[in-house]
Amino acid sequence: MIDGSLGGPVEQQYLLEARQMQALSLAVHIPLVCFGIAFPAMVLFLEGLWLRTGDPVYKALAKRWSKAMLILFACGVVTGTILSFELGLLWPEFMATFGEVFGLAFGLEGFSFFLEAIFIAIYVYGWDRLPPRVHLACGAPIVATGIAGSFFVISVNGWMNKPVGFDIRDGEVVNVRPFEALFNDNFWHEFVHMYLAGTIVAGFVVAAVYAAGWLRGKRERRHRLGLVVPLTFAALAAPAQLLVGDWAARTVAENQPTKLAVFEGLGPTERGAPLHVLGIYEDGEVKYGIKFPKLLSLLAYHDPDARVQGLDAVGADDRPSDTGINIVRLSFQAMVAIGSGLAALGVFYLWTWWRRRRLPRSPWFFRALVVAGPLSLVALICGWVTTEVGRQPWIVYEVMRTEEAVTGADGIPIGYATLVVVYIALAAIAGVMLRRLSRKPLEV
Repeated sequence: MIDGSLGGPVEQQYLLEARQMQALSLAVHIPLVCFGIAFPAMVLFLEGLWLRTGDPVYKALAKRWSKAMLILFACGVVTGTILSFELGLLWPEFMATFGEVFGLAFGLEGFSFFLEAIFIAIYVYGWDRLPPRVHLACGAPIVATGIAGSFFVISVNGWMNKPVGFDIRDGEVVNVRPFEALFNDNFWHEFVHMYLAGTIVAGFVVAAVYAAGWLRGKRERRHRLGLVVPLTFAALAAPAQLLVGDWAARTVAENQPTKLAVFEGLGPTERGAPLHVLGIYEDGEVKYGIKFPKLLSLLAYHDPDARVQGLDAVGADDRPSDTGINIVRLSFQAMVAIGSGLAALGVFYLWTWWRRRRLPRSPWFFRALVVAGPLSLVALICGWVTTEVGRQPWIVYEVMRTEEAVTGADGIPIGYATLVVVYIALAAIAGVMLRRLSRKPLEV
């Protein structure tokens, strides 16, 4: 453990608003990242089917999806730029102190972004202008750079949860080792978890759109393909996410035992720690919840009698408030519950397809798909709330506190209000453009 000794509390009466601004920007940007991670692979999959079969429906659908991909990428450019400015404007001490440590990751992310922008433009405007196989090849860098960009950003987040690659001497960061910071121990499970989450979100959101049309009687082949392709991607990723979630929980238990205690609301350190479903954390314990004896020890360490560190191991100032603990607990449980439901839905679809080579026929399946789209977004945001709020009060775990990183400038409420207006306008513009795109006939 590294004792937090950098910086000092800044006189800032709007710390909560600064955190909310950052949270709002993340909540808007992260779903767009999911489409940047997974959607290009779906588009290329369709184009590959067209090249293999010569079926024009595959090409027409890939063309339409590529334009949607471009719209969402443009929105991601706006929100990503805002996030970049926020890091410097809202958290100047954080950036000034540790910029040298994680600057390599942000630099490589910027390089990935520019390459992605170049090849998206070539890909979308290269339809029928480039030879088919050359056009398909131009799409491969979009997939690669979309994954690479998220790779480097998630590396920084992993580092914030497990800071390595530097030493502290006399209150200064010295002996910086950027590659050690880039490939930190906490990064790998976060990256795999986020990649699968991106596939699940993009798959179920797109499938939900086509499932709604299916319930309205749109059953033509192009509509069926528009449903089956993203649903298959999501259905394969959702069960795998449960296994990765177990990996992530065990890594948190090892690297951030206090955060694990926050997930459960575990007050005292104990062996054979129980797990509570629902309930409220109050006065050092979970009340009104459904208790499962020894289950937390079993899930975290694969040993029902394992010792689990409780919140009593650290002072009240080194963990979230009781309100924060309840937010994290309920967010974590919502993420797990929704993720399990999506996995079950995916397994049911895959089993039906394997056994009968067709979609399930019950209208309740398609109603469930319509609901699965927004629920996947809820699970995504709950996952990031769990990660970020569970780390509080640290912006860099056990090294720098959030209150030590915040700006001392005034005007945060004005910036917050402006940000809300910008995001509302951006959502309206994107909604109009996507709606117009959906109403146009397919281009062969």
